[in-house]
Amino acid sequence: MKFSTQFLVFLFIVAAPAMRAQTHEVQTLRVTVLSTMLAGDPPFKGIGEWGFSALIEADGHRILFDTGERSETVLHNARELGVDLSDITEVVITHNHWDHVGGLLALRHEFSKEKPTALSRAHVAEGIFLNRASPTDQTETNGLLPLKVEYETSGGVFIVHDKQQEILPGVWFTGPIPRVHHERNFPSSGKVKTAQGLVEDNIPEDAALVINTSQGLVVVPGCGHAGIVNTAEYARKIVRPATVYAVIGGLHLFLANDSTLAWTATKLRKFGLAYLLGAHCTGIEATFRLRELTGLNRQTAVVGAVGSSFTLGKGIDPLLLAR
Repeated sequence: MKFSTQFLVFLFIVAAPAMRAQTHEVQTLRVTVLSTMLAGDPPFKGIGEWGFSALIEADGHRILFDTGERSETVLHNARELGVDLSDITEVVITHNHWDHVGGLLALRHEFSKEKPTALSRAHVAEGIFLNRASPTDQTETNGLLPLKVEYETSGGVFIVHDKQQEILPGVWFTGPIPRVHHERNFPSSGKVKTAQGLVEDNIPEDAALVINTSQGLVVVPGCGHAGIVNTAEYARKIVRPATVYAVIGGLHLFLANDSTLAWTATKLRKFGLAYLLGAHCTGIEATFRLRELTGLNRQTAVVGAVGSSFTLGKGIDPLLLAR
């Protein structure tokens, strides 16, 4: 059967977006922070650290998102919070930095004792295993490389994505995020070894999760090194051009100046942002500034704490200390 050029153009322009719009919508969603700097909510459950991890529960599916810095922090916090991680198979590692991968082996070893498949599938983006050189002595600084062999020996497998992928119904892993806007949300001194030689390390593998819901897109970055605006725009491109309903995680804006925060807030406001749970490297002052500039309030834009959560249809539970 032959099709005319005009019909094929119609399919590309009209039918393809329509098909994309029919992607699965998550009906129930809860994101709970398991590692970040702020802790101390009475009765003092959890410990803080410079790191990030969260549990994502979407329509009965569960994903561990990043694993914190210290080997025992997420394990400790999950136990104190009464969160069971033993039945989780899928892990997302957003990038190579030590403060997002430090708990991977301890968690894998602990829960695989009873369930061999526990935390055995780690989703990562292409570029995460590139060699990183210290700017001072050229020693390896890739936080994930020292863990790779032991994780694989334990039965774990790294699933490397070179582009976006729907890893669970309505839950998308972005893969590497295009840097359309000049958001320099990453350290400026790092170097990475590529086929073209030693170049600036802009964390090329930085990835995020995007959950498609009836309210819009929920974007979960680990550090947001690719830039939260680049991430949000890419989310709208690969899933659907919907409202960016919520952003939960690290945005790496703690060193951002006022003009950068104003530009970021303007973009997020245009995306229709309704909720912001700014954890880890977002920064406390930056979260407050984004709250003000996006027109949100104390209930809808909150500094993330260990145990704080976002629930679709209910909003943010900040716990007492961040309320």
